[in-house]
Amino acid sequence: MEPTKVQHFKKDCIACGACAAIAPEFWEMDEEGYADLKGSELHGDHYQLKLKSLEEKTINQEAADVCPVQIIHVVKDDDS
Repeated sequence: MEPTKVQHFKKDCIACGACAAIAPEFWEMDEEGYADLKGSELHGDHYQLKLKSLEEKTINQEAADVCPVQIIHVVKDDDS
């Protein structure tokens, strides 16, 4: 698998909970009701987390696909 990361633009989250329902091992709702990408780090205007396996890529792509405001992106990690 090529190096991959998931990006989360939290400031645009509408607190629907779809990502946390699909992938609770990666996503949870914070105390204000917005999605948190577990273990992620802030990079400019978004949070990101490096993915370690095809399984992690697949489940996060499913979370991205169900996000109604499309603020989750699974992308190639050019930083690796």
